[in-house]
Amino acid sequence: MTADRPADPTEQGVWRPLRLLLAAMDADIARIYAEAQIAGLTPSMVMELLRLHARGPMTITELAESVQRTHSATSQKVAAMRAAGLVRTTTGADARTRKITLTAKARRIIAKLAAEWRATEAAVADLDDEIPYPLSRVVTDIEAALRRKSFHDRITEKLADDPDWK
Repeated sequence: MTADRPADPTEQGVWRPLRLLLAAMDADIARIYAEAQIAGLTPSMVMELLRLHARGPMTITELAESVQRTHSATSQKVAAMRAAGLVRTTTGADARTRKITLTAKARRIIAKLAAEWRATEAAVADLDDEIPYPLSRVVTDIEAALRRKSFHDRITEKLADDPDWK
């Protein structure tokens, strides 16, 4: 910090290493797609593509609910998948709704995507078995702690003690 610049609170990040780890793992998955010459695909699209394959055409609302994401995030993802030529939208039961369907390009690679998903889940399970305190257990323990006191309540408690928040 200098006299003319305030401290940057973003330089502290307890869970930043976790975010960077997950980003590096996603980059490795993206590298697998590149090696398989699957253009336009990102790891973040695969769950939705597999869900559409398994359940058939869905509206954005249906897809968002099925993958437990917001409508807005799913809408953005569908736009990216459409730009990559992986999905298209068609008129739904009435003119106000649109159904998302897989394109022929997506159907050609869907078996590979399912295989990658299974391999990734198996590799994650191997990692969970290899480390002394599995991340799956960490998540369960954090969920239990948040049931005892919500993240919202934990943050507002800290803010009550911060003079900059008052």
